[in-house]
Amino acid sequence: MRREESTILHVDMDAFFASVSELDYPEHKGKPLVVGAGARGVVLSANYAARKFGIRAAMPVIQAQRMAPTAVFIPPDHDRYSEVSRRVMEIFFQFTPYVEPLSLDEAFLDVSGALRIFGNGRDIANSIRERVRDEEKITCSVGIASSKFIAKLASGRCKPDGMLEIQRDRVLTFLHPLPVTELWGVGPKTGETLKQLGLRTVADIANTPLNTLKRALGDISGEALYELAWGRDFREVVVDAPEKSISAAETFSYDLEDSEDIERELLRLAERVTQRLRKRLLRARTITLKVRFSDFTNLTKSRTLPLPINGMREVFEISRELYKSLNLTGSRIRLLGIGLDQLVDEDGAVEQLELGSRDRGWREAQVAIDRAIARFGHGSVQPARLIEDSSQ
Repeated sequence: MRREESTILHVDMDAFFASVSELDYPEHKGKPLVVGAGARGVVLSANYAARKFGIRAAMPVIQAQRMAPTAVFIPPDHDRYSEVSRRVMEIFFQFTPYVEPLSLDEAFLDVSGALRIFGNGRDIANSIRERVRDEEKITCSVGIASSKFIAKLASGRCKPDGMLEIQRDRVLTFLHPLPVTELWGVGPKTGETLKQLGLRTVADIANTPLNTLKRALGDISGEALYELAWGRDFREVVVDAPEKSISAAETFSYDLEDSEDIERELLRLAERVTQRLRKRLLRARTITLKVRFSDFTNLTKSRTLPLPINGMREVFEISRELYKSLNLTGSRIRLLGIGLDQLVDEDGAVEQLELGSRDRGWREAQVAIDRAIARFGHGSVQPARLIEDSSQ
């Protein structure tokens, strides 16, 4: 099938974290609800009742509380969100094998080969929306187009709980009046450059000579924006796109200074992030430590290993070494984070085994721990250091 004849859906869950939280806290249904807790935390999601007050994701919780004093603030439950996301993705796969998840709450679907079975793009989009609503009790919005770029733009303009199809012969009518910031790759810096050139709409870019854009933005960026401005996006839906990184971070209710407290939090983060890593049958070669200080400045440091790992103990020890190497004694720590990069499949990973070493015992213990957690739930098995802390 020629690329211009494809039918692409972009399915985007509506206020996903907040919608799932409303299911878990039905007593707050209809009230302004924000996912994010702690005066020093940030907003992860807000339902549409809360958004009317101007609350948005990534906003400090304390600011959101000032904007909507009567709003309900719910702590996040990432395991729960992952569980619902998995079931939603399973619905997508029942219509097409060509599904490209972008995050827990959105995905591209190429349904070109499913049209004869399930009807046209609108029929499939409606069926997906109905099944998500009936089975998961939440809503989603769907954009339909012949390219990923236009489908994603369309889904953003029919939220919440809507559907918008952009026919091939209406792409430029839809696209050209939009501001340049709607084009992929236009951030603050590029946006300022375009503004200085007097380019404010997508039509302005489309009608600017390509060489002018290349001189202002560079060959690659200039040509990419020019193509998008004419609605040309030939990227295919990528099935099983490799996960690029896994991370976990925690903003503390008070600044940490004591080394024991800091190490305990690093252990907690290592436990959280490696559980996610092993659940996805992945290993990581690069471990990155992120530190945010009380003045909101950030510092990161990474280490790349010769062989990939997935054990909590290994990640914790490396993170602790990275922290000690920064010589931050006396510093007040607002946030800690651990990121795992250069991910490889468990099956394809090369593992160095040292016979007689205690590392093998740790690996066997980790397998037993994972089995216990799978059977009895998250938190059923924890390092003693964390259990002692939680009981205080």
